[in-house]
Amino acid sequence: MTTFVGDYPVKVDAKGRVLFPSAFKKQLNEAAGNRFVVKKDIFENCLILYPYDEWERQVKIIRSRINPYKKEHAKFLREFYKGTAEFSLDSNGRILFPKRLLELVGITKEIVMAGQDDKIEIWDKTVYDSQSMGEDNFAELAEKLLGFDTVNDVE
Repeated sequence: MTTFVGDYPVKVDAKGRVLFPSAFKKQLNEAAGNRFVVKKDIFENCLILYPYDEWERQVKIIRSRINPYKKEHAKFLREFYKGTAEFSLDSNGRILFPKRLLELVGITKEIVMAGQDDKIEIWDKTVYDSQSMGEDNFAELAEKLLGFDTVNDVE
């Protein structure tokens, strides 16, 4: 499994291509190769880039919990797969994002590719720069989510 660390500002050319950061190339595991799937994030106005092996893991999780013969589940699947695209890095190490996805999240000239463990978030740079929650708020959230009262609380 690949773990992506770091955030990198990248320019988007007129055709929607971006140079994949070399640090992320080094972090890719061999099983991932250079195949990816990109889709709009469920919660935020950004794109999510999955190495293909991680995408397959996510789909396996969904398949284990979804019954396509239930109407609500079928609606979820339709929305989940809506706008997804599969691609590989080109010979120059670039990604060609579909224009429709860039437009969907308001990306124009500059993006930030932010490593988020097993995936990469792709943000318009201006939006990403405005997302900071501040040190105190982050510390409070960390305490809330990770600050167990006793050793026995750890699963």
